[in-house]
Amino acid sequence: MDSLEAHAEQTALKLVKILSETHHTLAVAESCTAGLVSDFIARVSGASAVFWGSFVCYSPQAKCTMLGIDPAFLEQYGLVSRETAGTMAVRALETAGVSVAAAVTGLAGPHGDGSPVPVGTVWIAVAVSHDVTVKKLLFHGTRAEVRMQAAAAVLEELLDRVTVIA
Repeated sequence: MDSLEAHAEQTALKLVKILSETHHTLAVAESCTAGLVSDFIARVSGASAVFWGSFVCYSPQAKCTMLGIDPAFLEQYGLVSRETAGTMAVRALETAGVSVAAAVTGLAGPHGDGSPVPVGTVWIAVAVSHDVTVKKLLFHGTRAEVRMQAAAAVLEELLDRVTVIA
């Protein structure tokens, strides 16, 4: 196990502990990470008490079907954007009926999607009772490395946000 994966596991452990102590529940909407964030959370014993589950919305159609995002919205703002990440987080929050939701969308590579968005661009959003924070990050490396960096960043952002509401 590399150090980033070990760090992500430790972050998930802390996240589940704080969620448990504060009686918050969590859902995740993942695109480019395709369930990797959820995997780290589910590795933690007792996660089922706080983790509702995830929406793995890898394709545009999945974002529309699972989260109810209008295709015209995705066409207007793009699949990898501040607006899309924020909307994914809010829709996950509302659909799952949880108090905290995170979303991630990005381009892991090795090729782009035809848009001007560079490979390695990732948008992360965390919604806590409809208060949404969104961050843009740029990662480098292989497809697997970008996905791992993105998953670790989502867990870090979640931990930062739930620590504040604890």
